[in-house]
Amino acid sequence: MTAIQNPQLEKVYNAKTREQSRDAYDEWSKTYEADVFSFGYRVAAVAATVWARFVELNSGPILDAGCGTGLQSEPLKLAGYEPITGIDLSPGMLEIARQKNIYAELHKMALGEQLDFADDNFANTISVGTITPGHAPPNSFEELIRVTRRDGLIIFGMRVDELQDPAYLTTMAEYESGGRWVKTFETDGFASMPLGEPDVINKVFVYKIK
Repeated sequence: MTAIQNPQLEKVYNAKTREQSRDAYDEWSKTYEADVFSFGYRVAAVAATVWARFVELNSGPILDAGCGTGLQSEPLKLAGYEPITGIDLSPGMLEIARQKNIYAELHKMALGEQLDFADDNFANTISVGTITPGHAPPNSFEELIRVTRRDGLIIFGMRVDELQDPAYLTTMAEYESGGRWVKTFETDGFASMPLGEPDVINKVFVYKIK
């Protein structure tokens, strides 16, 4: 299958800095959902399904790290999970998320930098489509671990095909060997956008904070 070339998606993939990523998503925000659904986007649905398997209702406050327009938190909210706090680099994406009334709070914050939350602030964390070059560097996990409570889960979708930077998997393994977290589950690899970019392969991971 020949991949569909979407100019906005190409800008996102080619972003080398947080500023470029922010600008690309701001520009894309109004048509983002229509475009990614046309690609058969499925990471948010898989992540929400995995979340429902591992996280009990009424477990406590949730962080959606890199929330975008809220695709992954919308099914959680509908299923009764709350309160959810969303953070994202893009004001345009945050504005779309705000209109959905999913989130108790929304904040403009960048992964890879210190987050403006106290230690152990969230019971569990979800992150979809964000832990990737040009968006959030491998050290983003450090702050997600800090703000997530002991025995809480960080559930995230991440690209795992040959074009992913191996530093992400290396960092994940280093945190596990260092006793910071333990891997509880990972899905098989799956095409995250089979109708648009069929060569992009993702997995959803579940890590428990130690």
